[in-house]
Amino acid sequence: MFNKHSVTIDWAGRELTLETGQVARQADGAVMATYGETKLLATACYAKEARPGQNFFPLTVNYMEKFYAAGKVPGGYFKREGRPTERETLISRLTDRPIRPLFPKGFRNEVQVVITVLQHDLENEPDIIGMVAASAALALSGAPFAGPIGAARVGLIDGDYVLNPMLDEMVESELDLVVAGTHEAIMMVESEAKELTEEQMLGAVMFAHEACQDVIEAIHDLVEKAGAKPAYDYVTPNLEDEKKDVKKIAEKGIKAAYKKKDKMERQDALRDAKADAKTKLVVSDENPHGMTEAVFNDVFKSVESETVRQSVIKTKKRIDGRKTDEVRPIEAMAGLLPRTHGSALFTRGETQAICVATLGTSEDEQFVDQLTGTIKNKFMLHYNFPPYSVGETGRMGGTSRREHGHGKLAWRALQAVLPSNEDFPYTIRLVSEITESNGSSSMATVCGCSLAMMDAGVPLKRPVSGIAMGLIKDDNGVAVLSDILGDEDHLGDMDFKVAGTSEGITSLQMDIKIAGITEDIMETALAQAYDGRLHILDKMNEALTESRESVGEFAPRIEQMSIPVDKIRDVIGSGGKVIREIVDTTGARVSVEDDGTIKIASNDQKSIDAAKEWITSLTAEPEAGKVYKGKVVKVVDFGAFVNFFGKKDGLVHVSMIKPERVNHPSDFLEEGQDVWVKLMGFDDRGKVRLSMKHVDQETGEEVEVEERARSKRDDDEDGDDKPRRPRRRRSPRKDED
Repeated sequence: MFNKHSVTIDWAGRELTLETGQVARQADGAVMATYGETKLLATACYAKEARPGQNFFPLTVNYMEKFYAAGKVPGGYFKREGRPTERETLISRLTDRPIRPLFPKGFRNEVQVVITVLQHDLENEPDIIGMVAASAALALSGAPFAGPIGAARVGLIDGDYVLNPMLDEMVESELDLVVAGTHEAIMMVESEAKELTEEQMLGAVMFAHEACQDVIEAIHDLVEKAGAKPAYDYVTPNLEDEKKDVKKIAEKGIKAAYKKKDKMERQDALRDAKADAKTKLVVSDENPHGMTEAVFNDVFKSVESETVRQSVIKTKKRIDGRKTDEVRPIEAMAGLLPRTHGSALFTRGETQAICVATLGTSEDEQFVDQLTGTIKNKFMLHYNFPPYSVGETGRMGGTSRREHGHGKLAWRALQAVLPSNEDFPYTIRLVSEITESNGSSSMATVCGCSLAMMDAGVPLKRPVSGIAMGLIKDDNGVAVLSDILGDEDHLGDMDFKVAGTSEGITSLQMDIKIAGITEDIMETALAQAYDGRLHILDKMNEALTESRESVGEFAPRIEQMSIPVDKIRDVIGSGGKVIREIVDTTGARVSVEDDGTIKIASNDQKSIDAAKEWITSLTAEPEAGKVYKGKVVKVVDFGAFVNFFGKKDGLVHVSMIKPERVNHPSDFLEEGQDVWVKLMGFDDRGKVRLSMKHVDQETGEEVEVEERARSKRDDDEDGDDKPRRPRRRRSPRKDED
């Protein structure tokens, strides 16, 4: 019934199996991939004709994690998977980025890749396997795909590169790097690192690319065994004649437009040049033999790209007149919004970001339900890209895939320098509002958010800066560009983003629009990016050189204390009664961890102190020899009872009120009076013995007292709630002597 084919290779000590022919047989390409015991299905389908008027390549990648894969039931009311999570969106983008450039220019047929995680062994990450399976499915589909690609993850553990480390191993890794590439070149890099050098990062990239080769060979073997679908007969249209026509009319206007340094002026000039050429060349009643509007748009873009690229290669001058390694003017400002917990305005050329830091408590942590279990995020970064930032109108609603991706890139760049939870027990949320954009708003987000956290008093290890590098590569030469403009990103061959501190790289991301780049180009880009990062850090230091000494006046204060685990029930109380009473009475927010760590938060230090004192009274034991402040709760003939340690009371015997003799305690004490007492110890029955005379009642400082001999009456009455009645003596019998 099934025409099943499979290949199996040993990959990083585990078997990788790719199978086809049994499942999803109506798809153009379908591959079941198994790594360890993680299993997923990747399918690829493409339309055999392009939609009329389609002017872009409609490729979509959908990565889906099914909760049954880990034996879990989804949360929520409906108990089924809903819209894609942020993780699913990011992995979809991760797969899309190396695949997209390998389709021919001008191809407009819709292509859809669907990756479904069917089984998760909680050891092997499915994202890399999904990329491999998607590549294999496309290779089998017959679509005009210039693959296959391979993908690999690399960790750095104890100084050694580790291929495809397991989930528990990643905890010890200083690097999480994903690389995808063809047999010849690298197509995509995504990473987060703990301040690694350029040499370490480059070595990891090349190590991963080498590991991709076994996977690529396995896909070739699978295609050879199973046989790919008939190849789609797509020929890139020859538009040389149309290109000559557009050049003749529009080239002069394009060159003039790209001499304008201001983005909006440049766009207006380009729009005028395009409109003039369109009037003369596009088919109309006056020009029935002209080209279609879709063809004209493609050709004009091609002429525009060639004009700019050739100019940069020949002159080594950029669109805005900069040298290839020159960074745009930078203006950094901290404390833009004084009532927020921390804020910054970062402007680089015509790219600008308002970044805001908000500090919260453990109650503000984000709970995320994943196949591997529910995780708690104490650090969040949200990136917003409104249409006005590029001078356009547009629909505003949910977060786009691009916004998810740019926000996560900035998150990766900053997480390496965060303080430990013990040193800074806050939940941190960063928001980057892009107010202007002309190239690399994600790296502006890194710089601005670093300053915002420093302004909020977050004790970062070091500030982080980021820079976007570009590439123009053709037969006439290669130019690596620092701090690229939006047009250079749009017309160039590479978007290479590097973020890090003065000590090393914390994040590296690369996307390629051509068939990959070489190790030499990557090495040049990394070296040039290093100089750019340090220059940007110097400009950031002009705004703020280090984190502020404490959090701002509008941020909550958080203090931590630890109690024995067996005392947690005393703080929480039955049904949470005690902890609610503490919160309602003191006004502080109190959270209790399973290990006995208690976090107390409030904008008022008095509230924190009151809550700490309350919790201490519930969990701690009074120590003999220490002085405490108390309140008289009852005065009796033989002394006074004093509440001195939370709910704990003790007796101050009449002989312990004053150094001199006291006839009656009421002569000196009354109920509700505040007094200082010293805990003298405990009697044989465990009752507390307190003294006032050993403490200066004005200052609370301990004083020396010359002890007098105690009477038998004192000994008898000390520590009792009431005087003892004298024991009656029995009269002797007559027969007794």
